[in-house]
Amino acid sequence: MLKPRLILAPLLLVAQFALAHWAAAGERPPAPPDFSRFPAEFGEWQQLQDDPITPDIAVELGFDRVLSRTYVNRQASLRGSLLVLWYQSQRAGHSQPHSPKMCLPGTGWMPEATGEVTIDTPDGAITVNRYLVAKGKERAAVLFWYQRPRRVVAGEWAAKLWLVADAVRDKRTDTSLVRIILWETAAGDDAALAAAIGLARSFYPVLREHLPR
Repeated sequence: MLKPRLILAPLLLVAQFALAHWAAAGERPPAPPDFSRFPAEFGEWQQLQDDPITPDIAVELGFDRVLSRTYVNRQASLRGSLLVLWYQSQRAGHSQPHSPKMCLPGTGWMPEATGEVTIDTPDGAITVNRYLVAKGKERAAVLFWYQRPRRVVAGEWAAKLWLVADAVRDKRTDTSLVRIILWETAAGDDAALAAAIGLARSFYPVLREHLPR
């Protein structure tokens, strides 16, 4: 016998698409963010390089705007990757964010520990996904979340449900997938996760200033 969640999941997905399409019938999408103006330095972090996304991957991800950069904290000898995929609309038929839960294993990064973590930032506390991943001898701490104008959401299903509520209220369905990767040093997993949280704490308020309000 099928488990109830296996039956409900596709039904909820269909309902979400239908409701989002109905709620956004009079959608007023905001102007796209200009990530070229995103600062090269914030807190203790400085931009090292841009990380261009290849055309074929860009088509697969379907985003409308992207921020993809590597930042370094030279004082602490840390290197972190920042990725923001911004989608102007999620009405039925438009591209949807791809969950890193699927993309990371697809590129060879296997999760060894997963969960959520709450981060206190200057703009309030946010709860995000926390992953420790490995690929051969490489290890990294990963944080990711879904960001909408009114809220940060960790879970995919919660993001879909809030999409409908926000579409009804705001007549917009724009959203961002935000991912941080902190490459592990000799200090170990806990240090990498702490550094990723520190990067998110500094990055989040700056990101909010550059996304449509």
